[in-house]
Amino acid sequence: MPLSRIKAIAFDADDTLWVNETLFRKAEEELCELLEEYLPKEEVNKLLFEVEMKNLPLYGYGIKPFTLSLIEAAIQISNGSMKIELVEKLIDKGKQMLQEPVELIDGIDETLNQLSKKYRLVMATKGDLLDQERKLIKSGLEKYFHHIEIVSDKTEKQYQKLVRHLDVTESEFLMVGNSLKSDILPVLNIGAHAFHIPFHTTWAHEMVNEEIKHPNFRSFTKATQLLEVL
Repeated sequence: MPLSRIKAIAFDADDTLWVNETLFRKAEEELCELLEEYLPKEEVNKLLFEVEMKNLPLYGYGIKPFTLSLIEAAIQISNGSMKIELVEKLIDKGKQMLQEPVELIDGIDETLNQLSKKYRLVMATKGDLLDQERKLIKSGLEKYFHHIEIVSDKTEKQYQKLVRHLDVTESEFLMVGNSLKSDILPVLNIGAHAFHIPFHTTWAHEMVNEEIKHPNFRSFTKATQLLEVL
């Protein structure tokens, strides 16, 4: 389907508009350091990921669920023997992450500024409502978006609902994001367009080991390259 038909463009938030995943990787490294007397780094990371996956259906995505998983993993790894000071450190780490300054992805402000003059732009992301709203306001990008969509997860059903809400057809909708699993595959499956801009760090849960060959799919290395085709 030709790109000339596109009327609405949705952008993922974390690691598409602003840096996010590096905060989580740093927190994981700090957890490993705190628990090095119990287990090697690789085993701590493995157990933390297992705890996160178990908690995902209950807590959803975001820093607050991640903090709870940090504490739960630490309890398991230490067999319940960790001191209360360690719990306090992990809670403080979660609060620190929530208060981190927002670092924009290179070129995203310029890209949104240009595209907002031609298309209806949407921020479509998953995660914690308060945290995502906070980051959007601190980013200074809110002025570019016609609509904000924050959901518990990104599924074909959610994207179809968003397309209907925007009063466009699937062929008139484009999603831009860094996650093949969340931002690309579900969108292609409903017949819309999807542009991938990888981030240098990807959470294991979002990784997809497959080559995507689809007429509505394109991959870029930086946001400003979108302006060359749209």
